[in-house]
This record gives sequence, C-alpha cells and structure tokens, in this order.
Amino acid sequence: MRTGGPLAGMKVVELAGWGPGPFCCMLLADLGAEVLRIDRAHGAVLSGPNADFRVELLHRGRRSVAVDLKDPAGVALVLELVEQADVLTEGFRPGVTERMGLGPQVCLQRNPGLVYGRMTGYGQSGPMAQEVGHDLNYVAMSGMQSLIGRLDQPPTPPLSLVGDFGGGGMLLAMGVLAAIFERSRSGRGQVVDAAMVDGAMLLGMPFFGFWQTGTWRAPRGANIVDSGAPFYDNYETADGKWLSCAAIEAHFYRDLVILLELPEGLPDQNDRAAWPALKKVVADAVRRRTRDEWMARVAALGLQPCVSPVLDLDEVGQHEHHVARQSLVEIDGIVQPAPAPRFDRTPASPGPRPPVPGEHTREALLDWGFTVDRIDTWLSDGVLAQPDPEDVNR
Repeated sequence: MRTGGPLAGMKVVELAGWGPGPFCCMLLADLGAEVLRIDRAHGAVLSGPNADFRVELLHRGRRSVAVDLKDPAGVALVLELVEQADVLTEGFRPGVTERMGLGPQVCLQRNPGLVYGRMTGYGQSGPMAQEVGHDLNYVAMSGMQSLIGRLDQPPTPPLSLVGDFGGGGMLLAMGVLAAIFERSRSGRGQVVDAAMVDGAMLLGMPFFGFWQTGTWRAPRGANIVDSGAPFYDNYETADGKWLSCAAIEAHFYRDLVILLELPEGLPDQNDRAAWPALKKVVADAVRRRTRDEWMARVAALGLQPCVSPVLDLDEVGQHEHHVARQSLVEIDGIVQPAPAPRFDRTPASPGPRPPVPGEHTREALLDWGFTVDRIDTWLSDGVLAQPDPEDVNR
C-alpha cells in the first residue's frame, strides 16, 4: 500500500488496458495513489518462463488482482471495490464497460463520489467513436501528423508520444485530478471523457494559431521548429553522433555562428530563401568535430548557442545533469525515469516493480477488506486467479 506522495490516500481501480490508460495510472501511482490493477483471470498469460514483467514499466507502482470479468461474481467483486474507490479508469471502446456491467451509470449509483475516467482514441461520442485505431491514427486525425517530418519526406510517426502518452494518458490524469478537486466542493463524482484525438490537438494548440496568422507555412519541414530552419535541427558530428541546435533568438544565433566558426557574410538568419544553402554550411561545420568536442568548446568559450548532445538511451543515465538530479532510478535491475514533477514537502516515489498479472490477488483484496473465505471461494471457482509463486519470485 502507498503511504507517501501528494496523492497519498487516493484509491484507484484500474481496469487493465494498454498504453495511455496504464500511463495515466502510473502517474497517479508515482504521486502516491493506491492503484489496484484489475487484470484478466483468463485469456491472458499470467506468468511463464519467458515473461519478464519487470520491463512493463507503465505498470510500476501498483498491485494486480486477476479477475474474470465475464463471470457475474467477478463483476460484483469489482463493484465492491468501486464502492471504496475515488477513481476508476478504463480504456475500452465506448459501450464495452456498460455491457460488462461496469459502466459509469452503475458505478456512480454504487459510489456517487466516484470519478470515472474513460480513455479512448476518438471519444465517447461522434460518428467515429466506435472506430478502431492506434496512436498514429489519432495523431493523423488531429492534424498534428501532417506537420511532423522533413521537407519532401512523408510525415514522420512521432513515436507514441503525441497520442498515447501526451495527448492520452497525461490528459486523462489531468482530467481525473481536476474532477477530484471539483468533488471536494460539490461532493459529487463525474465521468471524464479523454480522447487521444482531442489531446493531440490540444498539444498542437500554438500551431493552429501559427497556421492562421501565416507564421506557419506549408509544406512541413520548411518552418522554424520542424527542421526547416538551419539554426533549429540535429546535425551529425565527426564521430557519427548528433548535435542538436536550437538557436532561435538572435543572440543565441550569434553565439552559434561563433561556436561553429561560420564564415562572414552569411545571409540574414530569417531569410527563408537562404535556409537550404545555410543548412549545408552548418552541417559541414558541425561535421568537423565530435559531439563531445563541440560540447567542450561551448564550455571553454562560455557561449550560449542553445546546443545539446543528442543522447542515446544508454547515455542518459551517465550524463552529469541527470546524475545530479537523480533523474533515473533502478528498480529490480531495470533503469527507468524517476517520477515527475517534484514536490518539496510530499516527494513522489516510483513504488515497486511492475507486477505479474494477478500477483497480489490475495493480499490486495485482504487489504481492501475482503475476507479470507470469500477470496478462497473466488479462487476455487475461477472468479479470481493468481500466478505460480515460482514465476513471481524468479
């Protein structure tokens, strides 16, 4: 059970899913909420010789109970948990939890103060609400995908950062916390409808403005922050690594020119017609030294050119800044980002490693007030499941 962090005392029931929902619940757990993950009792591998649940990092910091939600007894069990919870989160298509008997109307009848968080791609309403999709589809529908990529190249998929995590899980976490705050005044829960298309558009808010004022121009890859500008891009260094340059402001750009020892008589920084030729000049200059030599030169000259090393994942934990701030933690042998943001009075902590599905079936339900006899009956009837202890402890 969680005892520290700014959300200590908050109880969350998480209907297990993929991607943005678990990310939301990881954030809540990092901040101290007690999150109980409801995994499937059947139809999924609970454990096994090839399963390494330590790397399911989105699942860290909470316990797992495996429940058969196709069994009415399993649904009834979850509803008893809902009666004690502050929050329930689910990431199914609209109507699925209603058919399961765990929809918002039923849950709010059992607990009027419940915040019911729903995570979907297209939202709970609209003609595309039932459409299937993944992160890339939602980012495409938001308009943001059309802006991401290099000149004369196809749109570049932005990992799962814009849809699943920034526009999805983080948006849901914010919505849940906003509803909890409102409940402190009204005493009433409500449904939070978080859609990744909505969230991705929200992340792109300034670009809607830039587009309508003419600051942002088609095509992609020809603007300041999309790799069009010679002073805002990643450049290969002599050792095959990369240096990021983001010298937008004139004084930073002057330092970049000094750092790279660019020739005199360059065109104006904001002369877009000259950008393609100037990019080649910058690229050729950066290629003269290694990445670390460039960073050493920045320090030696005392410049502020807005350059940084493009760190590989295996380099992040070695960088002096991340070491000083303890930005990475190691849990059960797996290196991962530490909780953020940081709190001076109620520090967050990442909690334990990700659970094996069903690992805490018995102990968690005991802590939530269920009796040994009821738990044993549910286990023998197949309503609950738990993994082999050898698989949990290996």
